[in-house]
Amino acid sequence: MTSSYSFLSDKQVQLLMANGRLSRAFQERDELFDPQPLVKLFTPDAGATWLLTEIDPDTPSMAFGLADLGLGCPEMGFFCLDELAEIRGPLRLPIEQDAGFRATQTVSAYAATARAAGRIQA
Repeated sequence: MTSSYSFLSDKQVQLLMANGRLSRAFQERDELFDPQPLVKLFTPDAGATWLLTEIDPDTPSMAFGLADLGLGCPEMGFFCLDELAEIRGPLRLPIEQDAGFRATQTVSAYAATARAAGRIQA
């Protein structure tokens, strides 16, 4: 699958889709799927950050992870990659990927820390 998003590589899309399939398998067994985030996205001219863990295999424009829009209340959930591709900050800069990001904990651990701090700290 070729990525249609400038902020995701083809390899990352493949890994995120694989996590989406794993997530579904865990749900079918009524088990918790709590992987480490694979990708960190951010707005270079605003305060928003996203940690992506998976892409829905049936709806490849939908990703799951931890989202922080810079309002002090980070939350886990699904978000539309098409919408992220359209976001621009005050200087009209598009979303970028943090190429140096390497997850050190699960997404739920990042979420707990982010909720306590009011922002993602990764």
